[in-house]
Amino acid sequence: MTRIPGAGQRDRPRSTQTEIHVQPFHLESITAGADCAVLRVSGEIDVYTAPQLREHVIKLLANGARHITADLREVDFLDSTGLGALVGSFKRLREQDGSLTLVTAADRILTIFRLTGLDRAFTLYSSVPEAIADDRHWQAALASESRSTAEWCREHELL
Repeated sequence: MTRIPGAGQRDRPRSTQTEIHVQPFHLESITAGADCAVLRVSGEIDVYTAPQLREHVIKLLANGARHITADLREVDFLDSTGLGALVGSFKRLREQDGSLTLVTAADRILTIFRLTGLDRAFTLYSSVPEAIADDRHWQAALASESRSTAEWCREHELL
């Protein structure tokens, strides 16, 4: 029997490997005044990283931050566990007469909030300066430092 190379095999398209770049998870907080902080988050908020987010908010609260603006503009992915961490943080802050506002401009993240109805629970902004300018606690914190919203955001690369 003579074997013919390729006989009986379908022509298969060559798979092209698409390289997906996943940004590593990173949390950073920047405080202003006695009770305000921006929590800058990048990467994926999922079952593995949500506990870190939750713990970071607990530490901020323990250190006096009651009004947190979570900058999610660099978040690539958000699953139900991540949503749960945000909702839990929101509730924890509200119990302490605090607030949690969210900043995101990514359509895929905004869609998650809309589909779950959480866009009605959270105050959502597309920029940090907009979120800060609309919050009286933030305005008081920046005034105590004799800083404008734009100046503070520029200094901390939040524009």
